[in-house]
Amino acid sequence: MLSSYRYSRLVQFADTDLAGVVHFTWIAKYMEEAEHALWRAAGLTIAPADSPLRYPRVSITIDFKAPLYFEETVEDHVTVTAMSRRAIRYAHTLTRGDTIIATGTMTAVCVKQDVSGMQATDLPDDVRAKLAVMPS
Repeated sequence: MLSSYRYSRLVQFADTDLAGVVHFTWIAKYMEEAEHALWRAAGLTIAPADSPLRYPRVSITIDFKAPLYFEETVEDHVTVTAMSRRAIRYAHTLTRGDTIIATGTMTAVCVKQDVSGMQATDLPDDVRAKLAVMPS
């Protein structure tokens, strides 16, 4: 079981705004990339080709602490902090070295998707077995 993961990435020029600072929307994208990397490290995929299950985000918070710039390396320490019958909650801490860039949370729900739309459904047993909730 895996409850946390450290994801590292180099800031690209396209991630920045006219001031040369990473645009705030990219922080959410970095968080989602870290979530996907956590799943891969646990032997899972968040969008299996042979399954109608998907995991849309239903809640996200971000608190910005410091700017991040082009060609800096950002690390996102993502942790599974809660898991209900149908949802997973993550905590994120994004850093550049010892500097905290942002902290945040993200909640994803498990849905079954078909031609009629999406319907919330229980998390699969293999997801529960491979992702652990970090003890408080």
